[in-house]
Amino acid sequence: MSTNKTEATAAPAVKEAPSQEPAATPAPAVDPRLLVREAGLAGYVADFKRKIKSGELGSVPVVLGLILIAAIFQSLTGNFLNADNLTNITLWIVGPGLIAVGIVFVLLLGEIDLSLGSVAGVSAAIAGVLSARQGVNEWLSILIALAAGVAIGALHGFFFAKIGVPAFVVTLAGLLAWSGLQQSVLGDKGTANVVNNGVIADLDHYFLGDGDIAITWIFAGAGIALFLAGQVLDSRRRSAAGLPARPMSEIGLRTGVLALIAIAAAYMLNQSRGLPLPLVIFLGIVIVTDFVLRRTSYGRQIFAVGGGIEAARRAGINVAWVRISVFMISAGMAALGGLFIMSQQGSADKALGSGNVLMNSIAAAVIGGTSLFGGRGKTWSALLGILVIQSIITGLDLVHVDQAIQYMITGAVLLAAVVLDSVSRRTQKSSGRG
Repeated sequence: MSTNKTEATAAPAVKEAPSQEPAATPAPAVDPRLLVREAGLAGYVADFKRKIKSGELGSVPVVLGLILIAAIFQSLTGNFLNADNLTNITLWIVGPGLIAVGIVFVLLLGEIDLSLGSVAGVSAAIAGVLSARQGVNEWLSILIALAAGVAIGALHGFFFAKIGVPAFVVTLAGLLAWSGLQQSVLGDKGTANVVNNGVIADLDHYFLGDGDIAITWIFAGAGIALFLAGQVLDSRRRSAAGLPARPMSEIGLRTGVLALIAIAAAYMLNQSRGLPLPLVIFLGIVIVTDFVLRRTSYGRQIFAVGGGIEAARRAGINVAWVRISVFMISAGMAALGGLFIMSQQGSADKALGSGNVLMNSIAAAVIGGTSLFGGRGKTWSALLGILVIQSIITGLDLVHVDQAIQYMITGAVLLAAVVLDSVSRRTQKSSGRG
């Protein structure tokens, strides 16, 4: 009996003895981007296929669309790709393109601003009346017009963020109210001409260097050099922090692609009148706003609010301020776009900002890849999208298509972009990435 009892009590002691083998440590998580870059070209091809299958289409449809549009209209007209026509396109995209940049900010919140056409119109009216009729200094008139646009955006944002009125309703009311103010500012004459050879007149007609081809090449070279320097510095910074960084081969490929585009654009512009000032301003604003969205804490806050309001609030983000400031930016961009449209047509009138200006700007942002559902997009979307819209409009004009048909075709393109966005979003959700 005692022997059995001893064995019974000894058995558990053997089971509880600690194992002498060291526990296996879990493998550290590896950033999938690092695996892609380590695999070289094959890794990028596999990653591209994965993105396409999961609905992450990026700018691919837009670029393919631009190539297809150019090929179709070139074959139909024979002069779509000539230097003068392409230069005119770079001028015509600036006004609605700037409005589209502002719309991108609003769409990132998952909201919409229907008042921007009227904001563009009333801002142009203020600048025109002050400078042409009242004799106010043009620079001061421009600043007052831009400040009026920003103030309008702040008012919209206040009612939306603080009072809780839906953005759709606030901006729809703004569309009507600011259109009425525009007509009131212009008065019985209904128009205010730009000052001859003034600042606003030159906004859309001034070419840097007065057609000097060296200026265009200098800007193209500077753009390529700055892009390369930025990529190299970013790669070194990430490597120093122990993060995945682009290899020099990828940086060289990206820089080479940009160089081809910049050189081709510079060559075509020099075949016409040189480098347009509006294009330089537009590209500069796109680059600055892209930096704000991607590289600053404010930009990350915008994406956070667009991705989920409650989560953003719990993270300590001032949601109300982000919302108000976004509407201020969008209205300010609309005011600037209105000044370029005013310069283009030589006056501010009651029709400025009406018609299809707002719809084309919204279409540009969506076609370029900004999601209507919020949380996804970039200001380059505005540039790509307005290129698509203006290329279609210009091509249809060249083949003498009636404006009613143009509206229907533009509407169909916008619907296709929204459908693509919806399908892409659903695909990402089904693949666990939405």
